[in-house]
Amino acid sequence: MALLALAPVTILVNYVTHADKVLLFVLSCAALIPLAWLIGEATEHAAEHTGAGIGGFLNASFGNAPELIIALFAIHSGLPQVVRGSLAGSVISNLLLVFGIAQLVGPDDAPIDRRSLLTQLGLCGAAVLIALPAIVLGYTGSPERHVAVVVSIPIAVVLLALYLVVTIRNLRRHSQAERGEPAEGAWTLSRALLALAIATALTAVVSEILVHSLDAFAKAVGASEFFIAAVIVAVVGNAAEHGGAVVIARAGKMKLASEIAISSSAQVALLVTPAVMLLSLFFSHNLPLTFRWEEAVAMGAAVVLTVLAVRNGRSTRREGALLVAAYALVVVGFLFAGNR
Repeated sequence: MALLALAPVTILVNYVTHADKVLLFVLSCAALIPLAWLIGEATEHAAEHTGAGIGGFLNASFGNAPELIIALFAIHSGLPQVVRGSLAGSVISNLLLVFGIAQLVGPDDAPIDRRSLLTQLGLCGAAVLIALPAIVLGYTGSPERHVAVVVSIPIAVVLLALYLVVTIRNLRRHSQAERGEPAEGAWTLSRALLALAIATALTAVVSEILVHSLDAFAKAVGASEFFIAAVIVAVVGNAAEHGGAVVIARAGKMKLASEIAISSSAQVALLVTPAVMLLSLFFSHNLPLTFRWEEAVAMGAAVVLTVLAVRNGRSTRREGALLVAAYALVVVGFLFAGNR
C-alpha cells in the first residue's frame, strides 16, 4: 500500500521540479505498478458482486481509460504513428503477454469461459478485417492523407456499433448467469468502484507524464519511434490490465483474469481505436486507421494463437508459455521493423 505514494510523488516531481525526462520515465513506470495492483484488487472485489464476465469488463474499461488519454495527447502532438503503434501493441500484448503470463502464474488446467472469450476474440479478428481498406490505403500513398481519414470514418462507426451490440448481449448473459452472494470480507460495490475511479484518474495523470518523457527515453536507448510506441507505450499504458490480470490469476481466479486480458483487447480494437479516430476529427491532426502491415499481421496472428489457447475451455501453463514466446517474437520483429 505504501508504494501507492509513488504516483503523487511522480506528479509532484514533474510539476514542481525540473527533473530529467529519463528519470520521469522511470518514476512513471514505477508508479504505475502499485496503481495496477489497486485496480486489480478493486476489480476482484467488484467481481464478487457482478461476476467474472462483468468484472473483467469493468477492469478493461477503467484500465483502458489511460490508453485513450495517451492516444489523445499523442494526436495533439502530431504523432499518429505513436498512436497507431500503441493501440495495435495494446491488442497484441493483452492477448499474448498478459493472457500468457496469467496462465503461467495461475492454476494449471483451470476452467475459463470459452464462449465469452471466443466471442471477444471474434470481435478482435473482425476489427482487423474491417480495417483492411484503410490499411491498404496506407500503402498506396501517404498514410495520413485526407482520403484515408474519410475512409476511416465509416470503419470507425461500424467498429463501434459492432462492439456495443455484441458487448451488451454478452454482459446481459453474464448478469443472468453469474449472480451470487459476495464472499465474506469483500468490499462493497460502491467502495470498489470508487477505488477503481481514483486509481484510474491517477494512472491517467502518470501516463501523461510518461508520454511526455518517452522521446528522451527513446533517444537514451536508441530505439525507433515505432518500437517505443508498439511495445513500451503499449505495455506501460496498459499496466492496469497487466497487473490486474496477473494478480487475480495468482489468486486462482482464471475466469476473471482471462476476461480482463481478452476483453481489454476487444475494447481497444473496437471501442478505444474507433473512438480515438472519431475524436481526432476535432484536432488539427486527424488519425486515419492506416495501420502498418506488421501491426495488422501481428494482431491477426495474436487472435489466431489465442483462439487455439482457449478453444478447449481450459487454462494451461504450456499454452501460456507459448503465448509469451510468441509475444517475444513479435517484439523482436517490431525492433527490426524500424519507422515507416
